[in-house]
Amino acid sequence: MLAVLFSNLAQEFNWLNLFKYLTFRGILAVITSLGIGVLIFPMIIRKLTELSIGEVIREDDVPLHKGKGGTPTMGGVGILLAVTVTTLLWADLSSRFVWIALGGFLIFGLIGFIDDWFKLTTRNGRRGLSVRQKLMLQFLAATGVTLILYSSAASNLELAYLVPFFKQIMLDLHYWFIPITIFVLVGTSNSVNLTDGLDGLAIMPIVLVAGGLGVFSYASGNVVFSDYLILPFIEGAGELVILCASIIGAGLAFLVFNCFPAQIFMGDTGSMALGAVLAIVAVIVRQEIVLLIMGGLFVIEAISVIVQVASYKSTGRRVWLMSPLHHHFELKGWPEPRITVRFWVISVVFVLIGLATLKIR
Repeated sequence: MLAVLFSNLAQEFNWLNLFKYLTFRGILAVITSLGIGVLIFPMIIRKLTELSIGEVIREDDVPLHKGKGGTPTMGGVGILLAVTVTTLLWADLSSRFVWIALGGFLIFGLIGFIDDWFKLTTRNGRRGLSVRQKLMLQFLAATGVTLILYSSAASNLELAYLVPFFKQIMLDLHYWFIPITIFVLVGTSNSVNLTDGLDGLAIMPIVLVAGGLGVFSYASGNVVFSDYLILPFIEGAGELVILCASIIGAGLAFLVFNCFPAQIFMGDTGSMALGAVLAIVAVIVRQEIVLLIMGGLFVIEAISVIVQVASYKSTGRRVWLMSPLHHHFELKGWPEPRITVRFWVISVVFVLIGLATLKIR
Protein backbone atom coordinates (compact mmCIF):
# COMPACT_ATOMS: atom_id res chain seq x y z
CA MET A 1 0.00 0.00 0.00
CA LEU A 2 2.58 2.53 1.12
CA ALA A 3 4.95 1.33 -1.60
CA VAL A 4 2.43 2.31 -4.30
CA LEU A 5 1.50 5.57 -2.55
CA PHE A 6 5.09 6.77 -2.22
CA SER A 7 5.89 5.61 -5.73
CA ASN A 8 3.13 7.84 -7.10
CA LEU A 9 4.17 10.78 -4.93
CA ALA A 10 7.76 10.39 -6.16
CA GLN A 11 6.75 12.26 -9.32
CA GLU A 12 6.49 15.38 -7.20
CA PHE A 13 9.00 14.60 -4.46
CA ASN A 14 12.17 13.03 -5.87
CA TRP A 15 13.45 11.78 -2.52
CA LEU A 16 10.47 9.40 -2.37
CA ASN A 17 12.12 7.39 -5.16
CA LEU A 18 13.90 5.64 -2.30
CA PHE A 19 10.74 3.60 -1.79
CA LYS A 20 11.09 2.05 -5.22
CA TYR A 21 14.18 0.16 -4.07
CA LEU A 22 13.60 -3.31 -2.67
CA THR A 23 16.56 -3.03 -0.33
CA PHE A 24 15.21 0.14 1.29
CA ARG A 25 11.70 -1.25 1.61
CA GLY A 26 13.18 -4.47 3.00
CA ILE A 27 14.92 -2.53 5.77
CA LEU A 28 11.68 -0.68 6.51
CA ALA A 29 9.83 -4.01 6.60
CA VAL A 30 12.20 -5.41 9.24
CA ILE A 31 11.83 -2.28 11.37
CA THR A 32 8.05 -2.11 10.93
CA SER A 33 7.48 -5.78 11.71
CA LEU A 34 9.85 -5.60 14.68
CA GLY A 35 8.05 -2.52 15.99
CA ILE A 36 4.60 -4.07 15.61
CA GLY A 37 5.76 -7.23 17.35
CA VAL A 38 7.37 -5.43 20.29
CA LEU A 39 4.15 -3.46 20.76
CA ILE A 40 1.60 -6.26 20.47
CA PHE A 41 3.31 -9.23 22.15
CA PRO A 42 3.01 -7.77 25.69
CA MET A 43 -0.70 -7.19 25.01
CA ILE A 44 -1.09 -10.73 23.67
CA ILE A 45 0.69 -12.16 26.71
CA ARG A 46 -1.58 -10.24 29.07
CA LYS A 47 -4.72 -11.27 27.20
CA LEU A 48 -3.74 -14.94 26.99
CA THR A 49 -2.90 -14.90 30.70
CA GLU A 50 -6.30 -13.39 31.52
CA LEU A 51 -8.00 -16.10 29.44
CA SER A 52 -5.81 -18.81 31.04
CA ILE A 53 -4.65 -19.92 27.59
CA GLY A 54 -1.41 -21.58 28.62
CA GLU A 55 0.78 -24.53 27.69
CA VAL A 56 -0.49 -27.92 28.90
CA ILE A 57 2.34 -30.26 29.94
CA ARG A 58 1.83 -33.99 29.39
CA GLU A 59 2.85 -36.65 31.87
CA ASP A 60 5.40 -38.03 29.38
CA ASP A 61 7.02 -34.65 28.72
CA VAL A 62 10.59 -33.84 29.71
CA PRO A 63 10.60 -33.49 33.56
CA LEU A 64 12.34 -30.11 33.30
CA HIS A 65 9.33 -28.79 31.36
CA LYS A 66 6.90 -29.22 34.24
CA GLY A 67 7.52 -25.62 35.30
CA LYS A 68 6.46 -24.35 31.87
CA GLY A 69 2.84 -25.32 32.38
CA GLY A 70 0.54 -22.34 32.03
CA THR A 71 2.96 -20.25 29.93
CA PRO A 72 0.85 -18.36 27.36
CA THR A 73 0.89 -20.08 23.98
CA MET A 74 -0.58 -19.33 20.52
CA GLY A 75 1.86 -16.40 20.26
CA GLY A 76 2.00 -17.24 16.57
CA VAL A 77 -1.08 -15.04 16.23
CA GLY A 78 1.15 -12.03 16.87
CA ILE A 79 3.66 -13.22 14.28
CA LEU A 80 0.89 -13.69 11.71
CA LEU A 81 -0.40 -10.20 12.39
CA ALA A 82 3.00 -8.46 12.27
CA VAL A 83 4.09 -10.23 9.06
CA THR A 84 0.78 -9.72 7.27
CA VAL A 85 0.40 -6.03 8.10
CA THR A 86 4.02 -5.24 7.26
CA THR A 87 3.92 -7.13 3.95
CA LEU A 88 0.72 -5.36 2.89
CA LEU A 89 2.28 -2.01 3.77
CA TRP A 90 5.64 -2.32 2.00
CA ALA A 91 5.30 -4.94 -0.76
CA ASP A 92 4.24 -4.22 -4.34
CA LEU A 93 0.89 -5.98 -4.24
CA SER A 94 0.79 -6.35 -8.02
CA SER A 95 3.11 -9.36 -7.62
CA ARG A 96 1.01 -12.52 -7.52
CA PHE A 97 3.74 -14.26 -5.56
CA VAL A 98 3.18 -11.99 -2.56
CA TRP A 99 -0.48 -12.97 -2.41
CA ILE A 100 0.21 -16.68 -2.91
CA ALA A 101 2.88 -16.80 -0.21
CA LEU A 102 0.88 -14.66 2.20
CA GLY A 103 -2.25 -16.72 1.57
CA GLY A 104 -0.42 -19.99 2.23
CA PHE A 105 1.12 -18.46 5.35
CA LEU A 106 -2.30 -17.56 6.77
CA ILE A 107 -3.98 -20.85 5.80
CA PHE A 108 -1.30 -22.95 7.51
CA GLY A 109 -1.49 -20.54 10.44
CA LEU A 110 -5.22 -21.22 10.66
CA ILE A 111 -4.60 -24.98 10.72
CA GLY A 112 -2.10 -24.48 13.54
CA PHE A 113 -4.56 -22.21 15.37
CA ILE A 114 -7.27 -24.90 15.20
CA ASP A 115 -4.82 -27.49 16.51
CA ASP A 116 -3.71 -25.21 19.36
CA TRP A 117 -7.29 -24.33 20.23
CA PHE A 118 -8.36 -27.97 20.46
CA LYS A 119 -5.32 -28.75 22.63
CA LEU A 120 -6.27 -26.01 25.05
CA THR A 121 -10.03 -26.54 25.16
CA THR A 122 -10.51 -30.32 25.03
CA ARG A 123 -10.66 -32.11 28.36
CA ASN A 124 -8.05 -34.68 27.40
CA GLY A 125 -5.59 -31.82 26.86
CA ARG A 126 -2.58 -31.69 24.52
CA ARG A 127 -4.22 -33.93 21.93
CA GLY A 128 -5.52 -31.30 19.54
CA LEU A 129 -6.12 -32.52 16.01
CA SER A 130 -5.23 -36.13 15.34
CA VAL A 131 -2.19 -36.76 13.17
CA ARG A 132 -4.49 -37.86 10.34
CA GLN A 133 -6.67 -34.75 10.62
CA LYS A 134 -3.66 -32.45 10.75
CA LEU A 135 -1.97 -34.05 7.75
CA MET A 136 -5.20 -34.03 5.76
CA LEU A 137 -5.67 -30.28 6.32
CA GLN A 138 -2.01 -29.62 5.54
CA PHE A 139 -2.15 -31.64 2.32
CA LEU A 140 -5.33 -29.84 1.26
CA ALA A 141 -3.76 -26.44 1.92
CA ALA A 142 -0.50 -27.42 0.21
CA THR A 143 -2.39 -28.78 -2.80
CA GLY A 144 -4.31 -25.52 -3.15
CA VAL A 145 -1.15 -23.40 -3.03
CA THR A 146 0.65 -25.76 -5.42
CA LEU A 147 -2.14 -25.78 -8.01
CA ILE A 148 -2.27 -21.97 -7.97
CA LEU A 149 1.49 -21.80 -8.54
CA TYR A 150 1.32 -24.41 -11.29
CA SER A 151 -1.65 -22.92 -13.14
CA SER A 152 -0.37 -19.33 -12.91
CA ALA A 153 3.18 -20.11 -14.07
CA ALA A 154 4.18 -17.51 -16.66
CA SER A 155 7.12 -19.52 -18.03
CA ASN A 156 8.70 -22.97 -17.91
CA LEU A 157 11.39 -21.56 -15.63
CA GLU A 158 8.81 -21.35 -12.85
CA LEU A 159 8.32 -25.11 -13.06
CA ALA A 160 11.89 -26.14 -13.84
CA TYR A 161 14.72 -26.69 -11.41
CA LEU A 162 18.33 -25.58 -11.66
CA VAL A 163 20.44 -27.96 -9.59
CA PRO A 164 22.79 -26.20 -7.12
CA PHE A 165 26.56 -26.53 -7.67
CA PHE A 166 26.06 -27.17 -11.41
CA LYS A 167 25.78 -24.57 -14.16
CA GLN A 168 23.72 -26.23 -16.84
CA ILE A 169 21.70 -29.00 -15.15
CA MET A 170 18.07 -27.89 -15.31
CA LEU A 171 15.28 -30.37 -14.69
CA ASP A 172 11.93 -29.73 -16.36
CA LEU A 173 9.55 -31.04 -13.71
CA HIS A 174 6.27 -30.78 -15.66
CA TYR A 175 3.54 -32.46 -13.60
CA TRP A 176 6.09 -33.66 -11.05
CA PHE A 177 6.11 -30.06 -9.81
CA ILE A 178 2.80 -30.75 -8.06
CA PRO A 179 3.66 -33.75 -5.81
CA ILE A 180 7.18 -32.46 -5.11
CA THR A 181 5.89 -29.04 -4.04
CA ILE A 182 3.16 -30.53 -1.85
CA PHE A 183 5.75 -32.72 -0.13
CA VAL A 184 8.09 -29.75 0.40
CA LEU A 185 5.34 -27.61 1.94
CA VAL A 186 3.97 -30.25 4.28
CA GLY A 187 7.41 -31.57 5.20
CA THR A 188 8.87 -28.16 6.00
CA SER A 189 5.83 -27.09 8.01
CA ASN A 190 6.03 -30.20 10.19
CA SER A 191 9.82 -30.07 10.51
CA VAL A 192 9.71 -26.52 11.88
CA ASN A 193 6.88 -27.58 14.17
CA LEU A 194 8.99 -30.43 15.59
CA THR A 195 11.94 -28.08 16.18
CA ASP A 196 9.81 -25.70 18.25
CA GLY A 197 10.38 -27.45 21.58
CA LEU A 198 12.70 -25.21 23.62
CA ASP A 199 12.66 -21.52 24.47
CA GLY A 200 13.91 -19.62 21.41
CA LEU A 201 15.10 -22.75 19.65
CA ALA A 202 13.05 -22.55 16.45
CA ILE A 203 12.59 -18.82 15.91
CA MET A 204 16.23 -17.88 15.31
CA PRO A 205 16.80 -20.56 12.62
CA ILE A 206 13.54 -19.36 11.03
CA VAL A 207 14.90 -15.79 10.98
CA LEU A 208 18.20 -16.98 9.50
CA VAL A 209 16.57 -19.08 6.77
CA ALA A 210 14.17 -16.23 5.94
CA GLY A 211 17.19 -13.96 5.49
CA GLY A 212 18.89 -16.47 3.21
CA LEU A 213 15.77 -16.95 1.11
CA GLY A 214 15.41 -13.16 0.92
CA VAL A 215 18.80 -13.04 -0.81
CA PHE A 216 17.70 -15.68 -3.32
CA SER A 217 14.40 -13.86 -3.88
CA TYR A 218 16.21 -10.61 -4.60
CA ALA A 219 18.59 -12.28 -7.04
CA SER A 220 15.92 -14.35 -8.80
CA GLY A 221 13.70 -11.31 -9.30
CA ASN A 222 16.49 -9.23 -10.83
CA VAL A 223 17.37 -9.82 -14.50
CA VAL A 224 21.03 -8.82 -14.11
CA PHE A 225 21.76 -10.69 -10.88
CA SER A 226 19.89 -13.83 -11.91
CA ASP A 227 21.85 -13.97 -15.17
CA TYR A 228 25.18 -13.37 -13.43
CA LEU A 229 24.50 -15.97 -10.71
CA ILE A 230 22.95 -18.44 -13.19
CA LEU A 231 19.61 -18.46 -11.41
CA PRO A 232 16.20 -18.75 -13.09
CA PHE A 233 14.73 -15.27 -13.54
CA ILE A 234 11.30 -15.22 -11.90
CA GLU A 235 9.59 -11.92 -12.64
CA GLY A 236 7.93 -10.51 -9.52
CA ALA A 237 9.76 -12.83 -7.12
CA GLY A 238 11.86 -9.93 -5.84
CA GLU A 239 8.88 -8.66 -3.84
CA LEU A 240 9.20 -11.73 -1.63
CA VAL A 241 12.15 -9.88 -0.08
CA ILE A 242 9.55 -7.82 1.80
CA LEU A 243 7.82 -10.93 3.10
CA CYS A 244 11.13 -12.43 4.21
CA ALA A 245 12.12 -9.15 5.87
CA SER A 246 8.77 -9.08 7.67
CA ILE A 247 9.42 -12.58 9.02
CA ILE A 248 12.84 -11.47 10.24
CA GLY A 249 11.40 -8.48 12.10
CA ALA A 250 8.48 -10.41 13.61
CA GLY A 251 10.80 -13.27 14.54
CA LEU A 252 13.22 -10.98 16.37
CA ALA A 253 10.33 -9.30 18.20
CA PHE A 254 9.01 -12.72 19.23
CA LEU A 255 12.47 -13.78 20.40
CA VAL A 256 12.49 -10.88 22.89
CA PHE A 257 9.63 -12.62 24.72
CA ASN A 258 10.43 -16.23 23.80
CA CYS A 259 14.06 -16.34 24.93
CA PHE A 260 14.81 -18.36 28.06
CA PRO A 261 12.78 -18.30 30.26
CA ALA A 262 9.98 -17.87 27.72
CA GLN A 263 7.07 -15.56 28.46
CA ILE A 264 5.14 -16.91 25.49
CA PHE A 265 5.25 -19.81 23.01
CA MET A 266 4.35 -19.52 19.32
CA GLY A 267 2.42 -22.79 19.30
CA ASP A 268 1.46 -24.62 16.12
CA THR A 269 -0.15 -21.37 14.96
CA GLY A 270 3.28 -19.88 14.40
CA SER A 271 5.48 -22.89 13.65
CA MET A 272 3.24 -24.42 10.97
CA ALA A 273 2.68 -21.07 9.25
CA LEU A 274 6.35 -20.09 9.29
CA GLY A 275 7.52 -23.48 8.04
CA ALA A 276 5.00 -23.38 5.20
CA VAL A 277 5.82 -19.84 4.08
CA LEU A 278 9.56 -20.57 3.98
CA ALA A 279 8.79 -23.56 1.75
CA ILE A 280 6.52 -21.48 -0.51
CA VAL A 281 9.21 -18.84 -1.00
CA ALA A 282 11.81 -21.53 -1.77
CA VAL A 283 9.49 -23.15 -4.32
CA ILE A 284 8.74 -19.85 -6.04
CA VAL A 285 12.43 -19.02 -6.49
CA ARG A 286 13.11 -22.68 -7.44
CA GLN A 287 15.47 -23.40 -4.53
CA GLU A 288 13.97 -26.43 -2.80
CA ILE A 289 17.35 -28.12 -2.33
CA VAL A 290 18.83 -24.89 -0.98
CA LEU A 291 15.97 -24.81 1.54
CA LEU A 292 16.91 -28.36 2.51
CA ILE A 293 20.49 -27.15 3.13
CA MET A 294 19.70 -23.90 4.92
CA GLY A 295 16.99 -25.57 6.98
CA GLY A 296 19.34 -28.41 7.87
CA LEU A 297 18.53 -28.07 11.56
CA PHE A 298 14.83 -28.66 10.84
CA VAL A 299 15.76 -31.68 8.72
CA ILE A 300 17.91 -33.16 11.51
CA GLU A 301 15.12 -32.73 14.04
CA ALA A 302 12.59 -34.40 11.73
CA ILE A 303 14.93 -37.27 10.91
CA SER A 304 15.60 -37.85 14.62
CA VAL A 305 11.87 -38.45 15.11
CA ILE A 306 11.62 -40.75 12.08
CA VAL A 307 14.64 -42.79 13.24
CA GLN A 308 13.27 -43.04 16.77
CA VAL A 309 9.84 -44.25 15.65
CA ALA A 310 11.27 -46.67 13.05
CA SER A 311 13.74 -48.14 15.54
CA TYR A 312 11.16 -48.57 18.29
CA LYS A 313 8.59 -50.20 16.02
CA SER A 314 11.09 -52.55 14.37
CA THR A 315 13.33 -53.49 17.32
CA GLY A 316 11.58 -52.21 20.43
CA ARG A 317 14.61 -50.05 21.22
CA ARG A 318 15.04 -46.29 21.19
CA VAL A 319 18.03 -44.62 19.52
CA TRP A 320 17.66 -41.39 21.53
CA LEU A 321 16.64 -40.85 25.11
CA MET A 322 13.78 -38.84 23.65
CA SER A 323 12.94 -37.28 20.31
CA PRO A 324 13.08 -34.75 18.70
CA LEU A 325 16.84 -34.52 19.16
CA HIS A 326 16.87 -31.44 21.41
CA HIS A 327 15.02 -33.44 24.09
CA HIS A 328 17.75 -36.11 23.95
CA PHE A 329 20.34 -33.53 24.98
CA GLU A 330 18.02 -32.19 27.68
CA LEU A 331 17.80 -35.64 29.26
CA LYS A 332 21.60 -35.93 29.03
CA GLY A 333 21.77 -32.94 31.36
CA TRP A 334 22.52 -30.07 28.99
CA PRO A 335 21.00 -26.75 30.15
CA GLU A 336 18.27 -25.50 27.84
CA PRO A 337 20.08 -22.26 26.83
CA ARG A 338 23.19 -24.25 25.90
CA ILE A 339 21.21 -26.53 23.58
CA THR A 340 19.46 -23.55 22.01
CA VAL A 341 22.60 -21.54 21.30
CA ARG A 342 24.52 -24.53 19.96
CA PHE A 343 21.65 -25.39 17.63
CA TRP A 344 21.59 -21.75 16.51
CA VAL A 345 25.27 -22.00 15.60
CA ILE A 346 24.57 -25.13 13.58
CA SER A 347 21.78 -23.27 11.78
CA VAL A 348 24.11 -20.36 10.94
CA VAL A 349 26.53 -22.81 9.31
CA PHE A 350 23.76 -24.43 7.25
CA VAL A 351 22.49 -21.06 6.03
CA LEU A 352 26.00 -19.98 5.04
CA ILE A 353 26.45 -23.20 3.07
CA GLY A 354 23.13 -22.53 1.35
CA LEU A 355 24.21 -19.00 0.42
CA ALA A 356 27.51 -20.38 -0.91
CA THR A 357 25.55 -22.21 -3.62
CA LEU A 358 25.03 -18.80 -5.25
CA LYS A 359 28.64 -18.84 -6.43
CA ILE A 360 29.70 -22.49 -6.31
CA ARG A 361 28.50 -23.66 -9.71
